[in-house]
Amino acid sequence: MPTTRDLSTATALVTGANRGLGRHLAAELVRRGATVYAGARDPRSVDLPGVVPVQLDVTDAASIAAAVEAAPGVDLLVNNAGSAAGADLLTGSLDDVRTELETHYVGSLAVTRAFLPSLVAHGGSVANVLSALSWVTFPPVGAYAAAKSAAWSMTSAIRQQLAPQGVTVTALHVGYMDTDMAAGAEGPKADPAEVAVALLDAVAAGEYEVLVDDTSRQVRAGLSADLTALYPHLA
Repeated sequence: MPTTRDLSTATALVTGANRGLGRHLAAELVRRGATVYAGARDPRSVDLPGVVPVQLDVTDAASIAAAVEAAPGVDLLVNNAGSAAGADLLTGSLDDVRTELETHYVGSLAVTRAFLPSLVAHGGSVANVLSALSWVTFPPVGAYAAAKSAAWSMTSAIRQQLAPQGVTVTALHVGYMDTDMAAGAEGPKADPAEVAVALLDAVAAGEYEVLVDDTSRQVRAGLSADLTALYPHLA
C-alpha cells in the first residue's frame, strides 16, 4: 500500500519548471517548504524565487547525468517537461513524432532511471504529468497523444516495479490547462495553479492516480463503453 508523506521535508526536482504547469508545481512545492530544483533546458529562464535552477534537457543523456550531480538527495521527481509539435501521424514530420516520444516517454523514463538510486534510498515519489489524451486521441494531436499513451503505460509498469522498493508513482491526468501550450485550443481549461495543488496533494497522500477535471474523468469512464462513445463520428 502507498504511504503518506510530508512534502515540507521533500527535496524535489521538477522538469520543465520554467513555465506553465511546471512553474506552478515548483512554486507550490516552495510554498509547502520543500527544497526545489527547477529543471529547464535554459536555466536562465527560471525566474521563480526560492528554487535552484538546473540545466536539464530530458532528451540528452549527458544533460540528465549532469542534473543528477547538480541536484543531490532528490526524493520527489516530477516528470513535467513536455513538447507540443502538433504532428499528424500520417502527414506530419516524423522528426516531430520522434520529438514527442523522446520528450514525454523516453525522456521521462530516462530521468526516472537516472534519479532512481536517490529515490529508492530515500523512499521517495515519482509524479508523471500525463493527460486525458493518454486515453483518447484525435488526428491533429496524434503524435502527442501517442506519446502520452506510451508514458501512461510506462507509468503503470514502473509503479509496479518500484512499489516493493518503497517508491510511489503518481500519475496526473488532465485535459486542457490555461497555459501557453493550450493557448490556441478551444473549450474549458483548468487553472494550472489548482492542478499543481491537486497533484501534490495526491503525492502527499500516496495516491496512484489523480484525475483533476471533468474531461479526464469523462474520458476515463468512456473507456468501458463502445468505441463510438469516444469517437462518435465512427458510428
